[in-house]
Amino acid sequence: MGIKMKNKPNDKNIIQGEKYRFTLITDNLIRLEYAETGEFEDSATQIVINRDFGEVNYELIEDEGELKIITNAFQLYYDKSEKFSSSSLFIDVRYNFAVYGNRWHYGETPETLKGTARTLDESNGAVELEEGIIGKNGFALLDDSNSFLIDENNNLVERKNNEIDLYFFAYGRDYKLALKDFYRLTGETPLLPRYALGNWWSRYWKYSEQEYMDLIKKFKEEKIPLSVSVIDMDWHITDIPHRFGSGWTGYTWNRDLFPDPKRFLSWLHEQGLVVTLNVHPADGIRAFEEQYPVVAEKLGLNVEIEEPAKFDLMNEKFRKVYFEDVHHPLEKDGVDFWWIDWQQGKESGTKGLDPLWLLNHYHYTDIQKSKKNGIILSRYAGPGSHRYPIGFSGDSIISWESLDFQPYFTSTASNIGYSWWSHDIGGHMKGIRDEELSLRWVQFGVFSPINRLHSSSSAFTSKEPWCFNDIVKKSMIKYLQLRHALLPYLYTMNVFTHEEGLPLILPMYYNYPLVEEAYEAKNQYFFGTEMFVAPITSKSDPILKSSSVKVYFPDGNWYDIFTNFRYKGETVLKVYRDQTEMPVFAKEGAIIPMDANPTQTKAMELPETIEWLVYPGQSNEFELIEDVANKRVKTKFTLDYQSKKIKVETTGNREILPKNRKHKIRLNATNPVSIDPINISKIDIEPFNSQNNSQSFLVFGKDDLPIELNIKGFSAIKSQDIKDELFSRLYKAEIEITLKDYLWGIIQKGIPDLQFISIINELENIGLSKSLFELMYVKMN
Repeated sequence: MGIKMKNKPNDKNIIQGEKYRFTLITDNLIRLEYAETGEFEDSATQIVINRDFGEVNYELIEDEGELKIITNAFQLYYDKSEKFSSSSLFIDVRYNFAVYGNRWHYGETPETLKGTARTLDESNGAVELEEGIIGKNGFALLDDSNSFLIDENNNLVERKNNEIDLYFFAYGRDYKLALKDFYRLTGETPLLPRYALGNWWSRYWKYSEQEYMDLIKKFKEEKIPLSVSVIDMDWHITDIPHRFGSGWTGYTWNRDLFPDPKRFLSWLHEQGLVVTLNVHPADGIRAFEEQYPVVAEKLGLNVEIEEPAKFDLMNEKFRKVYFEDVHHPLEKDGVDFWWIDWQQGKESGTKGLDPLWLLNHYHYTDIQKSKKNGIILSRYAGPGSHRYPIGFSGDSIISWESLDFQPYFTSTASNIGYSWWSHDIGGHMKGIRDEELSLRWVQFGVFSPINRLHSSSSAFTSKEPWCFNDIVKKSMIKYLQLRHALLPYLYTMNVFTHEEGLPLILPMYYNYPLVEEAYEAKNQYFFGTEMFVAPITSKSDPILKSSSVKVYFPDGNWYDIFTNFRYKGETVLKVYRDQTEMPVFAKEGAIIPMDANPTQTKAMELPETIEWLVYPGQSNEFELIEDVANKRVKTKFTLDYQSKKIKVETTGNREILPKNRKHKIRLNATNPVSIDPINISKIDIEPFNSQNNSQSFLVFGKDDLPIELNIKGFSAIKSQDIKDELFSRLYKAEIEITLKDYLWGIIQKGIPDLQFISIINELENIGLSKSLFELMYVKMN
């Protein structure tokens, strides 16, 4: 299966001279080319595969010496008598986001909001990021000059000509449009299979078949749902004769550990797991491999001297045997996809071509031939890598610094279209054992693109929840169950990424580009359309017994999805949570579909009961998308908040749904509700939950008719009673009892916000920690 390419732009959008060519892609996007030979490239490249977005409206002013190209977004000036230079070519963007920053001269690197990086290997905190395609000043640059080409057979070939090949983005602060057009230019993000969005178990450990089977059984006993089984490099023979070199590369099962690989893989499939094996392909195919005789015969190798098949994916003969005779037999036995771990740098046998690009491109192309929405797990190889999901970020150090960097690293990657990062959740190596750190990392993993727990080959770094104290264990299990409960929501967002160019995770400034606080909230991000997340990435205060994070609340009301507490927007507030709690907030009117029974549903199955989390305040609709075997069904949940009506309507291939599909509707942060059902066969109404102010009811549909409900009383409670919450926080704090009594007295009197703040400041002046009082302060309506 090849990449869909539409290389040739509309002729009306081209302004060309002897050595230069400018191509309007959109009003906001222009291609800039210069070639001494006067020959320009129209083929697809590693980065760009589509240059025809339709005819663009622009104005051209040209004389013998100069040309000007004017659109609604920019004005380009070029002195045709010169090569591209800082004096001959510049662009003025038609935005006023910076007093002196609206002009770009050729040769300058615009300041952007950054993109991502190749790896986090051995990092202990932040790493330097490459540039993205959006910037606060309203423009950015994408350099495609050194890319290889993709021919009509989907093969990578060298450019014939040496040319300057740049793309100038001038989208102002319409970041979503910039990203959408970036995807049109460089190719869509493929649709992930449903199982990829569940929990992955991965560990660098020399398991035997029985040990691994016992492990999976233990996960089931603990009611921890898994979807992907990752077998690290010890699946293959690693102890090899010294004459062959390193044992990192291998394709032959270690039958001392796995006597019957086909049986083992079949058993994992029966447990509802998809299986991937790790490969380090750098050393090619050597004589100790089971596949070597057939490889040697087809490549004409000298078997007497054990001549190895050199790794070279630009060699068509090697590429053919690499897939057909080495990987496909293993796939036939039950391997579902490959984890490609390339650590040997950016140099290949072809000058200027990154071997990681070759691996990603050809492995992904190959898996698509047998599995339409197959995946690979590999490393980032530069812009355009989003076409080859999923990304593996590398072996980070186990530390709070590493965890603190990953939320920012993950969300910022969307600025270069890279949406499906998979981290070693919990950290990979070194560091120290810190159970709170492990739990916080799992919490982030659950609310990250791919949740893959992993660790180094050490008996002291494993991430099984039962290896931790009882509080951490129970909390980890709860969050891992939540991840699988979120699969209906996550899969729908996966479709949005693929079809609408809207990643699951976006920095806050995508929705609030003119609000400075949105840029300052670097570790905070939207998680789909309905909620945002502010992971806690610091250790608990030893006195307060809880951790904090500064949260920017945008305009409107926001609800903690775990407690239903309401937070008023247009403010920045430090929120505190104990180690088992995580700040995740749903917008008013939010609708979040979940699996009501995540421990009973395999990752590739559709849940029997959809639980809809619904929040008051605004009308909204959510269209749940479910796919099975290339068939799709959509379930639209509509909340008319003003008229207090709910409608649930299903369209499409209803035959793929479970026969007894039911809907559990949970109205959150509300007063008690009365239900008037229409077009249903049965409804089970639970008592009003006064602890978190919610009302749930289970609805059984009637034939193919839409479910309709009148929900009288559904409205946000005006006054929130948070005294129990505050008492719990104060009770845990290790401070003097008399001070606790004083603070509790203040809380019971219900002193207004402003007066409470003045008390905080006054007590701080006499030497008491402000953190103690911020702990008690909750911004409410």
